[in-house]
Amino acid sequence: MKLPLLVTMGDPAGVGPEIVAAAFRRGQAEACIAVADPAVLRRAGAGMLAVIEGPADLAAVPPGCLPVIVPPGLPPGLAELPWGRVDARAGAAAAACIEHAVRVLRAGEAAAIVTAPIHKEALAAAGVPFPGHTEMLQALAADAGEPPPVRMMLANEELRVVLVTIHVALREAIELVSFERVLATLRIAHAAAAAWGQARPRIAVAGLNPHAGEGGLFGREEIEIIAPAIEAARAEGLDVAGPFPPDTVFMRARRGAFDIVVAMTHDHGLIPVKYLGVEQGVNVTLGLPFVRTSPDHGTAFDIAGQGVADPSSLVAAIRWARAAVAARG
Repeated sequence: MKLPLLVTMGDPAGVGPEIVAAAFRRGQAEACIAVADPAVLRRAGAGMLAVIEGPADLAAVPPGCLPVIVPPGLPPGLAELPWGRVDARAGAAAAACIEHAVRVLRAGEAAAIVTAPIHKEALAAAGVPFPGHTEMLQALAADAGEPPPVRMMLANEELRVVLVTIHVALREAIELVSFERVLATLRIAHAAAAAWGQARPRIAVAGLNPHAGEGGLFGREEIEIIAPAIEAARAEGLDVAGPFPPDTVFMRARRGAFDIVVAMTHDHGLIPVKYLGVEQGVNVTLGLPFVRTSPDHGTAFDIAGQGVADPSSLVAAIRWARAAVAARG
């Protein structure tokens, strides 16, 4: 890979800096550059650092040093913040790292972004107008036009799940399940798989209601919204099946019947993937004009600062980003 990956530090009061430091320290983040506050990484046990202006300076970094780009606008005193607490300064710092990483990437100086976990309450406290990474990255990819339609995918070695709705209240999520949104999700999932070299992925669609509505006995969304969207996708040549009961479709996909499952709501889709273990789970934002991956866990405030955070999911996200970049050519 000619261009490096950018790894943002995440919330400085969470485990993000620790897993970034651990991945570099263990030699599992080759050709990566951290976008971070150096003092925060030192507190997290990063060892030797080399602060650089940009990716062009990477070749001059001495062996064994963690290369760091410091984004403009970081609040002062981040390394003195208490571990495991919501703080507006931490939210502002996390957002600054993401924004700068996108600028560097879109300038053609990096290959992809891997983001360490951020805390949604800290973002809100800092006045950041986005509930999470997905929405922020979508806005940063908009330029002067409309933001691209994006979807969250959580994946591991056994399952790949794409979500129709994400960070909204469940009542609102149900209202957001529409023909247009389901069809757009199917198109995005199909296009993403094609970009990975899987020309015709087998996509299963999970229903919204128990037993996928049981023929309308438990809800009509499957009949009136989801099934018509599936038919429209099939008419476009996509290999889509369903809607299937949400309580069984993930088992079928895990056994090899499908390549991707599209789920209607956040917890419908993410619980089965995370139950299989967060160590290898990767969060991928589909639909962006660049590659972005992330660990499938959060800031883990309960263990932050204890030196026990496992970087495995971050390392898996780095591997996935490299593979996605390679597949795109």
